Amino acid sequence: MSVTVSVRLDDRLADRLRLRARAAGESLSDRLRRYAEEGARRDEHPMITFRDGPTGRRAGLIGGPDVWEVSMWLDDLGSVKDPAAELSADGVVSRPQVDAVLAYRAAYPDEIQARIDLHHGDSTAAEAR
Repeated sequence: MSVTVSVRLDDRLADRLRLRARAAGESLSDRLRRYAEEGARRDEHPMITFRDGPTGRRAGLIGGPDVWEVSMWLDDLGSVKDPAAELSADGVVSRPQVDAVLAYRAAYPDEIQARIDLHHGDSTAAEAR
């Protein structure tokens, strides 16, 4: 279900948004919807940002790797008593960053798992070549 919301934008802002939307092959509505969704997620998860890449937009740590990558690393340490402490001890990501990943993954588990699955599928295909 969705609702229609009327929003007034300054002419210059609307022009900038239209230009960005057009450059990305999106409608203005699509661009505004994405900004609203990502903005709400950033408010809920302040250490998370969103970035473009070859496989589309994805969540990432501000100044760090993608959320799915850290999540996968944590999963790979599954037999360790405290995977979060173990991962943060190596210095690639800090404990607050690991905690931010865990919170984001708890909120959006299907999104993160889909990224991990995509990575595993790409890795398997590359190894088969």
